[in-house]
Amino acid sequence: MAAADYYEILDPRFARLFNGNAQVEKLFTGCQWAEGPAWFAAGRYVVWSDIPNNRMLRYDETDGNVSVFRQPSGNSNGNTVDRQGRLITCEHSGRRVSRTEFDGSVTTIAAKWKGKRLNSPNDAVVKSDGSIWFTDPSYGIDTDYEGDRAESEIGACHVYRVDPGTGEVEAVITDMVRPNGLAFSLDESKLYVVDTGRTHGAQNPAHMRVFNVGKGGKKVSGEKVFADCTAGLFDGFRLDEDGRIWTSAADGIHCYDPDGTLIGKVKVPEVTANCVFGGNKLNCLYIAGTTSLYMVRLMVNGAKTY
Repeated sequence: MAAADYYEILDPRFARLFNGNAQVEKLFTGCQWAEGPAWFAAGRYVVWSDIPNNRMLRYDETDGNVSVFRQPSGNSNGNTVDRQGRLITCEHSGRRVSRTEFDGSVTTIAAKWKGKRLNSPNDAVVKSDGSIWFTDPSYGIDTDYEGDRAESEIGACHVYRVDPGTGEVEAVITDMVRPNGLAFSLDESKLYVVDTGRTHGAQNPAHMRVFNVGKGGKKVSGEKVFADCTAGLFDGFRLDEDGRIWTSAADGIHCYDPDGTLIGKVKVPEVTANCVFGGNKLNCLYIAGTTSLYMVRLMVNGAKTY
């Protein structure tokens, strides 16, 4: 297949980011809704979620083997790795953010806000100060498909920050319809957050917003729309070492320059939900499609977050 079958150049800046001979490889299939890939450099493996099947899977880069990492998984969704190399997981039916310790035990990081149960944590990111920021839309309690159907105790969908010292859970963004994927800019001066509110009404957002992070690193303000999704909905995303955003969409992975320009796409034959940079040099982009895990080798490296 030619490069045009895997990549779409919308701006000349995208042309140097990929090798036309590099194919989008399907590594595994058999999921119902693949989400939340996280890269573990020490073990050279990817852990990701298969939400409706209530399991987490593990892809070993060294031999291509795929195994069940955890089942049941609390209908896990987004995953990330903290600065110590521990797995941080957003659980739908668990209605919590959890951390898998080095000995395999699981610790609850956040389960309530002001005494009320969270909706269904969706995606998380760990800041350099150790704080954990996560989104809490209602997808895991809307139906039984991705979790357990229930009424929201909070009555809204917020973005939260967990203090690394006290464990206090604080709402930092409270005006989104369905906050979803999130990530900090390379210098952590900005926070990008997706709003997939369109799933709950055509009048609602399908965009990514960007916020200014305050000097104390605990508050955000001055938000604006960074980009509107041109194909379906954004979901999870990651940044490369130059600050470009690689985000999931209905037709693959969309690449945005830091100035907000959509410069190109990596075409994937399924609706994508999330992605993560991996490999020894962080130049392998692992992509969670609807039923499958994909990978493409790029000419750019992912941002280091450790």
